[in-house]
Amino acid sequence: MFVSALFLLEAGQEPAVSLRGFVRRHPWIRLSTDPLFLQHDRGAAARRVALVSGGGSGHEPMHAGFVGPGMLDAAVPGKIFASPHNRQVYEASKAVARDGGVLHIVKNYTGDKINFGIAAERLAADGIEVARVLVDDDVATESDATATGRRGTAATIVVEKLLGAAADRGDDLNSLTALGRDVAARSRSIAVASAALTSPHTGTRTFELEPGQLEYGVGIHGERAAASIARPPLTELVERMVTDILGSLPAGNRDPLLLLVNGLGATTDLELCTVLELAARRLTDLGHEIAAVEFGTFVAALDMSGFSITLTRLTDGLLELWQAPTGAPAWKDQRR
Repeated sequence: MFVSALFLLEAGQEPAVSLRGFVRRHPWIRLSTDPLFLQHDRGAAARRVALVSGGGSGHEPMHAGFVGPGMLDAAVPGKIFASPHNRQVYEASKAVARDGGVLHIVKNYTGDKINFGIAAERLAADGIEVARVLVDDDVATESDATATGRRGTAATIVVEKLLGAAADRGDDLNSLTALGRDVAARSRSIAVASAALTSPHTGTRTFELEPGQLEYGVGIHGERAAASIARPPLTELVERMVTDILGSLPAGNRDPLLLLVNGLGATTDLELCTVLELAARRLTDLGHEIAAVEFGTFVAALDMSGFSITLTRLTDGLLELWQAPTGAPAWKDQRR
């Protein structure tokens, strides 16, 4: 991470400092500091429903980088790895609400669900129609022993992009909610790490791995996996990840796949491209059609050394939504 955790500590861990720099570069995005949220007003005229997402800081460019035409109307950042307060969510939603209401895109974490839920109740009391799409894609926590179920990770970006394009064409709240839940149900991810992130509280790694070890199934807040494994060759590692994701996806169809490879903060594009190619080869060898691919750092865990793989089954019409233009600052324009 180019700004060390110690510098974040000296800055008081205030997301507003970072966001001021962000909007200085993108002045068409407006920053509210009390309470803290980002919004823009360049949305398509046909858009009837506002899209709002958010969560703890430390995952940039999610969510601030995806505020813009074709994606989110507003993003609500909490402190590092902490849910935003319900007042932030409420005020951001109220600021961008359209005639057709507001749709919240929420990752499956307890704090996020609670605070977005309280905000939704307040919005409803104001007469603003509101609905939620919950993203729960992390295969690593798909277990009866995990009371909260699958965590929400990189598939959040897939949901935000597809819903952003659908909202721009004028879909109503019910249609967007159904689409978002369907996309979330068709998406799975898993992440690995070779080194932990740096704690902004202590300036040291949150855990240490033995030489030759790897965390398989790590979380985006620095959560360790259930167990460390001996680090296999990269080809074998990617094949295992692809196999585990495919095994968790809903069975019964062979829809084309969207393949997204995401860096966790300290992984280079060179490495991510290598993972992308190995994953694509494995999927092709297994007889799967790949309709679209993307790589980059979309959902970081501060400066963690690692990556995640996400697969989404694309039904009819979703590829067009994925390829629709967006002006969100962190999005790579696939039309170039």
